[in-house]
Amino acid sequence: MRIFGKLPLEAVPLPRAIMDAIRRSVRRKITFLVLIVTFTALVVMASATIVLDLRSYHDTLVSDLLAQADLLGRTSAPALAFDDAKAAGENLALLKAAPKISNAAIYTAAGRLFAAYAAPDAPAMAPPPLPQAEGHRTEGGYMLLFQDISEHGERVGTVFIRARYEMRERLLSYLGILSGVLMVSLLVAIWASTWLQGTVTEPILEITEAARKVMTQRDYSLRVRKTTEDEIGFLVDTFNAMLAEVGQRSSALEESHRDLEKEMTTRRLAEDSLRVADRRKDEFLATLAHELRNPLAPIANALALLDLSARGNDEAKPARQMMQRQLRQLVRLVDDLLDVSRITTGKIDLRLEKAALAAIIQSAVETAAPVIEARKHRLSVKLPAEPVVLMADPTRLAQVFLNLLTNASKFTAEGGEIVLEAKTGAPGEVIVSVSDNGIGIEEDMQGMIFEMFAQVDRTLERSVAGLGVGLSLARHLVGLHHGHLTMHSAGLGHGSTFEARLPVLQTQPPNARSPVRSNATDTQPLGSDILLAEDNQDAAESFAMLLELLGHRVRTTHDGDAALARATEQAPDFAFLDIGLPGRNGYDLARAIRALPNCGHTVLIALTGWGQESDRQQARDAGFKHHLVKPMDLEKVKVILEGREGP
Repeated sequence: MRIFGKLPLEAVPLPRAIMDAIRRSVRRKITFLVLIVTFTALVVMASATIVLDLRSYHDTLVSDLLAQADLLGRTSAPALAFDDAKAAGENLALLKAAPKISNAAIYTAAGRLFAAYAAPDAPAMAPPPLPQAEGHRTEGGYMLLFQDISEHGERVGTVFIRARYEMRERLLSYLGILSGVLMVSLLVAIWASTWLQGTVTEPILEITEAARKVMTQRDYSLRVRKTTEDEIGFLVDTFNAMLAEVGQRSSALEESHRDLEKEMTTRRLAEDSLRVADRRKDEFLATLAHELRNPLAPIANALALLDLSARGNDEAKPARQMMQRQLRQLVRLVDDLLDVSRITTGKIDLRLEKAALAAIIQSAVETAAPVIEARKHRLSVKLPAEPVVLMADPTRLAQVFLNLLTNASKFTAEGGEIVLEAKTGAPGEVIVSVSDNGIGIEEDMQGMIFEMFAQVDRTLERSVAGLGVGLSLARHLVGLHHGHLTMHSAGLGHGSTFEARLPVLQTQPPNARSPVRSNATDTQPLGSDILLAEDNQDAAESFAMLLELLGHRVRTTHDGDAALARATEQAPDFAFLDIGLPGRNGYDLARAIRALPNCGHTVLIALTGWGQESDRQQARDAGFKHHLVKPMDLEKVKVILEGREGP
């Protein structure tokens, strides 16, 4: 319940028991409402009356004292001029006619007490020894007034008057009258509330009782008796009509509820089926990407083998380069499939470290260079003058810029221009943008450009290949780095700009660290003994031929037990182990080799189609020093065999 539509009942400071009683009864609420309204109105009116009267009393007293002081000043000015203290005293004696004045005095211009007056019934109070500044004030139940006496514009003295200030007595008198009025008014209010209860609350109580029975007994045939023709009577009619309507709809609602339960059950089963299908789709994408890597590995090995064995014969070099470009595209598509699975399952993990932005951008530019050079694009890279350091995963952040560069190259005609620019923005922020003068993006496509599988090129010939994953992955990775990626394009034919805003860790480079190099005992010269365990025949043979062409001795096996036997017979310098080996998988094989007393120096390298961080961590836990994702990069293999890569 609210009083005056604003103040809640709970806000009224009443004892808890009284509040509980009022809250549980409409009758008591009406009584309380009438009493509080009456009481409030009377208090407000009486307070206003008292304030006005007291102010009027104060102003009247001040005016009266000013008049008395002015009169005394005029009549006493000649006495002051002729130094006639007797005449001044006679003038003061005339104040007997003003019973409120208890003391008065006249001072000379020099401040000397010239004449004084005290009322016969006034307390013994001496006038101040010296006059004070002109004006009035209250002090101890008295009003004190000082008024200058002037003659021909010259001050000749001062009048002092002390009068009784009966403000407290008047206030107590008013409060007594107010108490009596309040008592009578509240009694009338109680009588009025009792009458209201009989005409207002009785029908409401009957409606409440009927509603309670309907709720407990589900009996919609109950009706409330109508006793008045006013708004309460209209409420009773409305309530009875509502019961009839609810009774008619109750059965229909119950039937609808049963149908809804059946529909919800069906929908729940459909949602479960969709979740299962979605999970299987993610598993399928991950498995497909893994299985696609296996046939790509021997193809990559064969191409590397052809390059190494060409020995100056460049007739087939264009064909090999074409095959390498297409192979890189296939690997990119496989990586996109894996990234789709990681995004949808939330399994993208970052390995954060202090990283220089320039080094990350350089890595992306070097990787994107073949694509950009193939289309004869002009690439401009602009970096801040001051080194910028981020807390980031360098590999993943380089992947973001690589995706933006390759995306710009795809949609820019040959000979076009691409600009990669990094600049400091707001404090603690760096902005990296990739702009091109390519085909641009239609306005209706700009809202969905970052969605998974979104394709800007919708033509049948599909001149630009891709799964539509790169930009979605780039935005997701930037978000994981606590930044955001945006895009702007003026439309078709006006190019596009992608802008990544990233938090900056510091504006000074991290402490330079020397490249990690193996010591003399770890560095393995060419001609190392290598154990290769790979169940894919083509992949094993092609990789073995490639390693032998590099000058190494290779022993090849196709299952885990045979590989362990070979390692037991002779400890290899390096062991390339496929994870999915029959008999004994790569993890178990690595642990077993690590346990051999003669294999303490053996460097274990995992070969797998699974490249998530969890897979890398599992390989490290099993004892692998390196983790290579199929198809292997020949340069990385060379770095490992030359001992130039740390753990």
